Amino acid sequence: MSRIVMKFGGTSVANLECIRNVALRVKKEVDQGNQVSVFVSAMAGTTDKLVGWVEEISPLHDAREYDTVVSAGEQITSGLLALALQDIGVPARSWLGWQVPFKTNQ
Repeated sequence: MSRIVMKFGGTSVANLECIRNVALRVKKEVDQGNQVSVFVSAMAGTTDKLVGWVEEISPLHDAREYDTVVSAGEQITSGLLALALQDIGVPARSWLGWQVPFKTNQ
């Protein structure tokens, strides 16, 4: 058994069909006995749309609120992927960064 980290960018999770395909790729690794952690970006175009809304409503925006709005894209994708995985029999949970702190070497 290996620990595997998988990262999928916006075009890989661009729509529900893509998210279901990602879920199948993750399931293949789980079925081989691997422990899998998955990181996802917002669905294609979502971050740009959210940034546009922030800049339109407040060009001199507060950084904290900017981060709150823009991070919503990743939260949506991770929740949808967790649901897609559960639907095909893979136990899954979505987590936010503050819930699972990571320590990096940089």
